[in-house]
Amino acid sequence: MRVHQSIAAGPRGGVRGPFNALLRSPELADRVQKVGEYLRFNTSLPARLNELAILINARFWGSTYEWYAHRPLAFKGGLAESVAADLARNERPASMQPDEALVYDFCTALHTQHVVDDALFDRAVTLLGERGVMDLIAVSGYYTLVSMVLNVADIPLPAGARSPW
Repeated sequence: MRVHQSIAAGPRGGVRGPFNALLRSPELADRVQKVGEYLRFNTSLPARLNELAILINARFWGSTYEWYAHRPLAFKGGLAESVAADLARNERPASMQPDEALVYDFCTALHTQHVVDDALFDRAVTLLGERGVMDLIAVSGYYTLVSMVLNVADIPLPAGARSPW
């Protein structure tokens, strides 16, 4: 009950998405939601890049709920709709800004190769700083957990929402 109230009273404004499932392990839910709160609301990454990383993750994991929840936030943060449309088709976006291309390359390497090479890492540190790189890695890891929970718990899209792919 305490954890549910803490999540509901926090910046998310409610308990939805993965959190109803995570509450089956209240201590885990509490710890996970605190990491998520940092990565959603206090990260060093600009919202456009943070949300792009989340959409890349959602597409990689096939997490329709994660995509549904974060696509509007990506647009609000300044991500072009064409970038999201290409991601939804599982294509490398054709019209990314240079910092978006870096985030795409970095996150894609993490998901597919499980590592980034030194040149990509150095480019990321130059553009995002060391804190930004750590935040980008953490966003990828956190939203992998979220996607797994959403997918295993089979959290449905809200009534009337269509799958993006």
